[in-house]
Amino acid sequence: MVCVSTYPSEVEAEMARLHLEANGVLSFISTDDCGSWDPWLQLCKGVRLMAAEEDASRALGLLKKLEEEAP
Repeated sequence: MVCVSTYPSEVEAEMARLHLEANGVLSFISTDDCGSWDPWLQLCKGVRLMAAEEDASRALGLLKKLEEEAP
């Protein structure tokens, strides 16, 4: 698994993950916030969106397209 993007919050990462899933790319969110005990750590370290290495380039393309379409 490789990190394809980092987000400032779990909500933003989840929206991106759902976009990848809708396009057939399996992914998951990885946080280092002490099991939700210290959610402020997400602001410091970010929330990572992970995908399989073989799907990474496709995931990056989908995320780039999503960012370009955002208002």
